[in-house]
Amino acid sequence: MKKLSYLIFGVVGMLFFNACHDDLNQTPIDPDLFTEVDVFANADEAKGALAKVYASLAITGQQGPAGQPDIGGIDEGFSQYTRMLFNLNELTTDHAVVGWGDPGLPNLHEMNWGAGNDFTTAMYFRLAQVVSFSNSFISNAQQLASDPEVASFIAEARFIRAYAYYNLMDLYANVPLETAISATLPQQSNRQDIFAFVESELLEVQDLLKESRQNEYGRVDRVAAWALLSRLYLNAEVFIAQSKYAEAVQFAENVINSSYSINTSDGNASGSAYDELFLADNDTNGAQNEFIFALNFDGISTQTFGGTTFLTHAPVGGTMDPVDFGINGGWFGYRTTKAFVQKFDYAATASDGDGFPIAWSDGRALFHTDGQNYEIQTIANTFEDGYGVTKFKNVDVNGNAGSDSSGNFVDIDLPLIRLAEVYLNYAEAAVKGGGGTLANAATYINELRTRAGAPTITQGDITEQFVLDERSRELYWEGFRRTDLIRAGQFVSGSYLWPFKGGSSNGNPVDEFRRLFPIPDNVLLTNPNLTQNSGY
Repeated sequence: MKKLSYLIFGVVGMLFFNACHDDLNQTPIDPDLFTEVDVFANADEAKGALAKVYASLAITGQQGPAGQPDIGGIDEGFSQYTRMLFNLNELTTDHAVVGWGDPGLPNLHEMNWGAGNDFTTAMYFRLAQVVSFSNSFISNAQQLASDPEVASFIAEARFIRAYAYYNLMDLYANVPLETAISATLPQQSNRQDIFAFVESELLEVQDLLKESRQNEYGRVDRVAAWALLSRLYLNAEVFIAQSKYAEAVQFAENVINSSYSINTSDGNASGSAYDELFLADNDTNGAQNEFIFALNFDGISTQTFGGTTFLTHAPVGGTMDPVDFGINGGWFGYRTTKAFVQKFDYAATASDGDGFPIAWSDGRALFHTDGQNYEIQTIANTFEDGYGVTKFKNVDVNGNAGSDSSGNFVDIDLPLIRLAEVYLNYAEAAVKGGGGTLANAATYINELRTRAGAPTITQGDITEQFVLDERSRELYWEGFRRTDLIRAGQFVSGSYLWPFKGGSSNGNPVDEFRRLFPIPDNVLLTNPNLTQNSGY
């Protein structure tokens, strides 16, 4: 089997979810065409239901790419999880700008969104449904829990639920904590309780999940639990005002000592093995050895206007040739700011006539500069302002385009957790006094820099700011930046400005309450048990 198939469930799909879905006040659509008795008749059928739990993070409905959506009241393409993760955690930072004028979208980079914003609402509903699907699966699968394989399925669903709650805690903080399907309106919880829940769930399932790399590609094992614990503990000071850097180091070491490895195979002879991580064959070209938790996309069987289809089409425009990206055309949308470009060293001799950089000594600097302006004068409807980003390409190492001959949908899998992140978790926790050694941190960082052809460093180079910048260089457009900047105290403050932060061309600080997104207005209207986050 090439990869976990989200369509493995065929007719069963999400159809066993015929209980009430009031968790977090989402508005799911339930076809009610199949009963849970049929779906949970045996382990094989239960595996089909588990596929839908995974699929809730990757696709958006029963038909794809649009039609029969899982949730109503939201544009289906906008509502896909990783598309929203990008918009909330990357577009709100120095990593991205977009010229599209969809209502609510320009507000994200300008950092002036409101409680009725379509995109913050879409993410809330999507994560709410991931929780709901997980709860339903966990409850219904208990009847088969004596089967070791089904017991492992339940542990995987618990991991996915914990992952969803991690994101809800990060983005919205004070959401309901629901672990069972219920017809009653839920009560509001808080970050302390949600943190404790996520932590306890991951600690419990670590020994219930399969051993390192003993599961199918695309399904999680115990290393995923360790990696998410490392991420959780790294952010503990933000989430619960407690330092847990020692724990972040401990679980990072568990991951680093597992059987996952950094990809060093430069299959397309580009001079860097970094770009292989984001090609159409990244499930087979060596990148898969680094992917601890990845969403599987296939241009034929998992069609969505989110996922890597979005990440590949949306940044292509101007003089960029869609053929180079294995697609039929660009969407003329997302670019990046000079504040991010400046994170990379470049050769002074390799610049345009105005001295702006066009070539870099780091293979991770995947920019398109031809016809693009380094300085952004205006964002709206002007694709040429800001360098293009060429990170995601729907071609394999031999340059062959993905499986969808139309060029609409892509085959690129998207890592939600990869080993490189854990290397950097270790380095940051170590420099913040969590134990480990800076010598080890330098070794791990140099492994990443060497594969990208970047100059190596010494342990004396490692500071909190250096690691933050290295995370930016390594993990950009993968959904981390807002969280990283908040942890560093640079997201809303004036200590770090980027073009059009706060709506100003030179950047302005914004109010502290922007570190959280609002509970959607329509959720508050339907559930009087909930209180809006401060400032909204």
